[in-house]
Amino acid sequence: MRLRRLNPISTFVSFVAIFGLVSSTLCPAQTQEAVNANAAATAQSRLPHGRVMTPASSIARASDKGVRAHTHLQIFVPEEAVTPFAGPPFAGFGFETPASLACVYSLVPKASACNPNLFTTNPAGGFGAIAVVDAFHYPTALADLKTFSTQFGLKAPNLSVVFASGTRPAQDPTGGWELEAALDLQWAHAMAPDAKLILVEAASDSLNNLLAAEAVASQRVVAAGGGEVSNSWGGDEFAGETTFDSAFTTPGVVYFFSSGDQPGVQYPAASPNVVAAGGTTTARNPTSANFLTERPWDLAGGGLSAFEARPTFQDGIQTLVGNSRGVPDISFDSNPVTGAWVFDSTPVQGAGSGWFIVGGTSLAAPSLAGIVNAAGSKLASSQAELSLMYSNMAVTTDFNDIKTDFCGPTAGFIGKLGWDPCTGIGSVKGKLGK
Repeated sequence: MRLRRLNPISTFVSFVAIFGLVSSTLCPAQTQEAVNANAAATAQSRLPHGRVMTPASSIARASDKGVRAHTHLQIFVPEEAVTPFAGPPFAGFGFETPASLACVYSLVPKASACNPNLFTTNPAGGFGAIAVVDAFHYPTALADLKTFSTQFGLKAPNLSVVFASGTRPAQDPTGGWELEAALDLQWAHAMAPDAKLILVEAASDSLNNLLAAEAVASQRVVAAGGGEVSNSWGGDEFAGETTFDSAFTTPGVVYFFSSGDQPGVQYPAASPNVVAAGGTTTARNPTSANFLTERPWDLAGGGLSAFEARPTFQDGIQTLVGNSRGVPDISFDSNPVTGAWVFDSTPVQGAGSGWFIVGGTSLAAPSLAGIVNAAGSKLASSQAELSLMYSNMAVTTDFNDIKTDFCGPTAGFIGKLGWDPCTGIGSVKGKLGK
């Protein structure tokens, strides 16, 4: 699809203004027959004209390396006007819902070509807790999570919010970190609706404050009976990063980090003590929105670490990674053009609030954390989780091996049989083997 060149701010204002106005009018309950009728009556292209917007919180600066982290989210901003209806928040758009991605990844029985406008069976399961670590304060976290859950027919969430420093942080004036937290909570809940959610808010986006929040999150997850800590932030690799790897070794906790939305390797995703969550594109029929296949997302972070040695769970792919840690481990839909619905009532960059179409590997980390949580293996560490994944990587009933297409700025990486730096092992298929 060729995107029109649009003014990013004016288009974003118009888009969010529409979403903000209609968000309170959406009807959360509708029969499957009504959804089908509405979908049939609103035959729009799945991918409207629009552009991708990168919020300020996701923009990396040279001075940030080793000091400050950024989010890994992007927003797709359609140009066309939209019409509200229950089901997906807007008629005819094939952007992803909890049910559509549960269908794509075989978490529920497949039907209706995993069409977001037709398919409504949500994932189930979960245990213990999933903590998400984000910077700054998100004041409407619970209200927004309830709106998301009601819209898509998910069970009521169990959420607690913890200030890592003991004092409520300031809000992010740009709204980017609040949108990040909305994405993290809503999609972790979507994939593991029975797990307790814990939002741990760091005092700022400095690496020191985020790692301090990581320690608090780990303790809270252990106290809840084990589970995962999901993180959708990071930055460029830096000398000395290995000294921080011990932050991700609390027994009873599996750590997830998004691999980034730019070519190359990010930290902490490069740590051998975390599951590095990469990105894919869910390809759909442009008219019907029926699912066709899954491809690499060419902007997802991946490659060989400059500082981290190859971990033992990657010994089986030594011919591909040499003596370096390879990233990512596993992938999930992340392309913002094939993004997912997120509800955030906090204004983003002063423009507005409501329903957003969000992508980036920020979507991958909490979703994969939720899937692993719902799988119920209850493994004691990220290393144990990764060893299980890599030992089952060739099991076609456990993983989708994405073997075609290229990724990277110059198409230098190639999707191929087995592990590759585009999508790692590939994407999940069901709950076994993980």
